Amino acid sequence: MKILAAVARAGEPFCIEACELAGPGAHEVLVRVEAVGICHTDLAAKEHAYGTPLPAVLGHEGIGWIEALGEGVSGFAVGDRVLMSFGACGRCPGCSDKLPGYCRHAREFNVLGRRVDGSSPISLAGQPITGHFFGQSSFASHAVASATNLVRIDEDLPAAAMVSLACGVQTGVGAVVNVLGARVGDSIAIFGCGTVGLAAVMAARLMGCARIIAVDLRDDRLAMARALGATHTIDNSRPEAAEALRELRGLTLGFDNTGQPAVIEAAYAALGSRGRLALAGLGPRGATIELDVNRLMASGRTVRGTVEGDADPPTFVPRMIAWYRRGALPVDRLVTTYPFVKINEAVADMTAGRAIKPVLLLPESRGEVP
Repeated sequence: MKILAAVARAGEPFCIEACELAGPGAHEVLVRVEAVGICHTDLAAKEHAYGTPLPAVLGHEGIGWIEALGEGVSGFAVGDRVLMSFGACGRCPGCSDKLPGYCRHAREFNVLGRRVDGSSPISLAGQPITGHFFGQSSFASHAVASATNLVRIDEDLPAAAMVSLACGVQTGVGAVVNVLGARVGDSIAIFGCGTVGLAAVMAARLMGCARIIAVDLRDDRLAMARALGATHTIDNSRPEAAEALRELRGLTLGFDNTGQPAVIEAAYAALGSRGRLALAGLGPRGATIELDVNRLMASGRTVRGTVEGDADPPTFVPRMIAWYRRGALPVDRLVTTYPFVKINEAVADMTAGRAIKPVLLLPESRGEVP
């Protein structure tokens, strides 16, 4: 079938072009896309930071309606409104343990943007292009998505507020809830206040953390962090930031989503005895961190990475939706919406920091945030 898709080429703006989309294969569905979030991962992939083959149709935070089912799909029907989360096979040890972020085939789906057999459902001018990014490639009017991490969502939920539950918000909330196991009375520092970090701030408040310190380079992001529940903020661009970070010593929890070695080392240094630090940011290629081995051993501190906040979307997304309905996870405050055709304007606003979570609305979308 003919679709419109935003095709990514390195060093060029996205170009909306007519492409061909094949029907869904086994364990896949065809989705008419209603809305899709833009994530820094999409932009990094566009500039070849991960080795994603280009040209490509990116996009990995999509919501839409199922129009066709592939062989072997169960639990869904044509007409269902679904959120499309990241790609996973659903059958390997990681998936069987309800940790699909560690799927054996994660690199094929989520980095290389292809099926396990190497194929793509999208063609441009008769030639296959990368079209299964994160198991969906939803910068398009339609997407063929893996059914493994689909989540059915109610018609009354605003798509623009829900899209980042597929990845960005899921990562931040999951890191605090699933990985760090935040509890009432904990002290947590969150480094980086984009969508992921601000979601972590919301989650820390939700879990009852007593001290929530948000660290970022931008005053407006720190102001948003305070509005969402941060009890303290640190502007990491100021000369006094280093001293403020040193004064954080004794934290029970830390969460970094910057991927910057110096920031990670500062976060580690701020942990108290048996403190736990989770890392969710992608650093520069070859980046390393230096930790004192004896101090790590003697303090009982923990440093570990996380993919997608160790979330299992079919079970974790409904929990987040319940928190949203209660007003405890106000993700709509992060959203700025754009028509799909203005994807490059949305990218420019995101890159400049004018938009935290840009969301593209497809024609006839019902995804506006009230």
